[in-house]
Amino acid sequence: MSGRLFVIGTGPGNPEQMTPEALAAVETATEFFGYGPYLDRLTLRTDQTRHASDNREELDRAGAALTLATRGANVCIVSGGDPGVFAMAAAVCEAIDKGPAGWRGVDLTVLPGITAMLAVAARVGAPLGHDFCAISLSDNLKPWTVIENRLALAAQAGFVIALYNPISKARPWQLGTAFELLRQHLPATTPVIFGRAAGRPDERITVQPLEKADAAIADMATCVIIGSPETRVISREGQPDLIYTPRSMAGETK
Repeated sequence: MSGRLFVIGTGPGNPEQMTPEALAAVETATEFFGYGPYLDRLTLRTDQTRHASDNREELDRAGAALTLATRGANVCIVSGGDPGVFAMAAAVCEAIDKGPAGWRGVDLTVLPGITAMLAVAARVGAPLGHDFCAISLSDNLKPWTVIENRLALAAQAGFVIALYNPISKARPWQLGTAFELLRQHLPATTPVIFGRAAGRPDERITVQPLEKADAAIADMATCVIIGSPETRVISREGQPDLIYTPRSMAGETK
């Protein structure tokens, strides 16, 4: 008899930003799979077991969780943010697609969470108020040339761009290179928002113009949002600047 498999997101890290649906799934499950720091965000009972693994072992993690679910266990795979945004939901679907036929019969529930770009955007106003896109700068699963092309086209199309996985010890140069590319297509004054650990005690929000954007500010806990040519900064005396992208834009209407 098949058990259940929940795929949840813990949100950006603030416990208050974890959804009631995800909390209910945590109460139901007995086996928990995920990257160690994400599992650390949960308070588990003595009858609940955690299975921590490295952040690059997504398919193995998904396979192990699916195997337990097919044996009748109630299993929870834990991601940070939203599990469907550069996270475990896609890995689970890929494992089911390529794995044993029995995995297709698992009762699977993917629960949405608050992803990093939404938490960072809320801290500064509404930079995602018009069309936007999200791009991962990690070239572990796709060529860097593809990333460069997408960045250029997104900037030319006028999208606000949220960058995930902007920099790491193994990839120290990508974010700086991305800024250099974007400077060819966007105004020098375009606001760049560095949102590190949004909503957590060690939160740090920094805003710089694209011409001076310093990649060294970012780490893997940072989501970077680059405005569009329409994005505006409102200066407020005694208060942080507000950054927003207007809901309408100049141009022909039909």
